[in-house]
Formats: sequence, C-alpha cells, structure tokens
Amino acid sequence: MSAKLRHVALSVPDPEKAATFYEKALGMTRVGENDHPGATAIYLTDGVMNVALLRYKTEEAAGGDPDKFGVHHFGFVVDDPEAAGAEIEAAGGNWLMGEAKGAGAFYEIKYRDPDGQLFDINEGGWKTEV
Repeated sequence: MSAKLRHVALSVPDPEKAATFYEKALGMTRVGENDHPGATAIYLTDGVMNVALLRYKTEEAAGGDPDKFGVHHFGFVVDDPEAAGAEIEAAGGNWLMGEAKGAGAFYEIKYRDPDGQLFDINEGGWKTEV
C-alpha cells in the first residue's frame, strides 16, 4: 500500500476565527464549509494539503471529548480503501467508523492506531481548489 498524507483536522473552539487566522497569516484558501449535527467545519488548503477546522458538537462525532482542542486526526489518500483497511487492521489498527462510498462520493473511514491516535483514509482525497 502507498498512502499519501493530504489532510490534517484541528479541533478548535471557533472555526471562523481559526480560518481567518490561517488565511491571513499563511495565505491558505477556503475551499468549503458545512454545519451538520456532529460538527461545524471550515476547510482550507495550500493547494496540496487540506486543513479541516472543526468544532465538534457531540462526544460521538469527536470520538471523545468535544472540548479537547488541538490536532484531532489526519488523513491519507489510498488507492484501495478495502485493501488499505485490511493492512491497517493486520498491523494492529482498529476501525472506528465510516465506509467507502464509491467513485466521486466523499467519505472518510476512521481508524485508531495501536496507541489510540485517530486517522482516516479515503480514495478521492480532500478538496484543494475553490
């Protein structure tokens, strides 16, 4: 398997404030936002990497404490999510949530590594253009 790191998610108390900072301080570009029952999110990019700024609303969505701020998870693009998932589990990782939804559909499959760190995989990557 060959995975490419393309996504970092930060749990923040105020996604708009954090987005404004990264836009002004580092020239990142806003490529999306949403507000759903689990979290409010703003997505930024540098053209290669995507940064998700998330304010979790529930313990379930946060995978733990929704008021714990900092690096929440990171994400890898993989060619074959099913094969990657099998390799992750064989290496000691544990599936947490999510499933592949096919070409063109956005999804994330979340796992915990043997030390409990949350990460995700997907086949299509994250938005890097407006």
